[in-house]
Amino acid sequence: MTTKKSSPLSPAKSNKVTDSFGGLSRELLVKIHRDMVKSRILEERLIKIYRAGESYFWIGGPGEEAWGVTLGMQAKKGQGPSYDYLHLHYRCTPTLIAMGMPMIDSVRLIMNRTTDVSTGGRNFSNHYCFPKWNVAPVTSPIGVQYTIALGTAHVQKRTGHKAITIVTGGDAGTAEGDFASCLIWASRKGSELPMLLTVQNNKWGISTSYEGQHGENHIADRAKAFGIRSRVINGNDPVESYIAIQEEMEFIRKTGKPSFIEAMVSRLYGHSSASGANIDTSVEDPVKMFEERLLKAGHLKSQDVAQLWQEFEQEGIQAQEQARGEPQPQSESIWENVFAGNENADWRKF
Repeated sequence: MTTKKSSPLSPAKSNKVTDSFGGLSRELLVKIHRDMVKSRILEERLIKIYRAGESYFWIGGPGEEAWGVTLGMQAKKGQGPSYDYLHLHYRCTPTLIAMGMPMIDSVRLIMNRTTDVSTGGRNFSNHYCFPKWNVAPVTSPIGVQYTIALGTAHVQKRTGHKAITIVTGGDAGTAEGDFASCLIWASRKGSELPMLLTVQNNKWGISTSYEGQHGENHIADRAKAFGIRSRVINGNDPVESYIAIQEEMEFIRKTGKPSFIEAMVSRLYGHSSASGANIDTSVEDPVKMFEERLLKAGHLKSQDVAQLWQEFEQEGIQAQEQARGEPQPQSESIWENVFAGNENADWRKF
């Protein structure tokens, strides 16, 4: 008889951790913290790149690390319908970091370098695309990812691989018709789709406060109206986020039905560079809060924390210096990769 070993990145009852960490192993807690720190330093580096005049625009997800990292860690990563599809919005850097994205990929994207693997230097900050991980292109139009995600969910339902489609978005984007359409198509009786529907609620829609813009008490209430299992969580707590995501993913894989999570998160640096990208000290900082929690519990040492922040700061600086010396796309390549199978065709003649 063999004993199944628990993964260091999954809950382990044998590990001695305090009850406040929900039974998650120390190894998992430290890994979550590491990815949260890496994501925060990368986002702050992107802001510095913008302020230095080396990019045109910044928008990102500082304040969403606790939610985003724990989502990325649990996605079934790979290419094709046997793996999870991810339809993300532009505050998704923490999720991609947790999935293994190096800093240089994000830096090349914001600096519009041809070496940018997501868009070849033709899009802007946080508009990622990683076909090798089933990460669909992040779009600028608000909310359209919710209807696009229905397509991959239909494929997964037909193939029956227990893989799921994950879609994320902001609270203000739920005012778009795409969001409502997604709820309708995901929940039709007898034809339910294997989707993890999520909203990261930071209480703002650009400069419009959440208060007074919604008739429902929680956005998750709208999912209940369609018979979709739903919950509201503290998205600034990585332990609560990890466990909630794990439970909902298990439910979807088992039943083939959708589930909905509304994660309450912070918007730490404003909406984007259009609003200044200045830090908001009035909101919770999930990275600092979790770090202090781990230090108090003895899972981290202060000297190791300082070294970790310095390590990632240097990685960000090196990525910026490397990207600075790489080429930008030229006008001659504008028609490349427009249509599949005709990457180098000149479509101006048609």
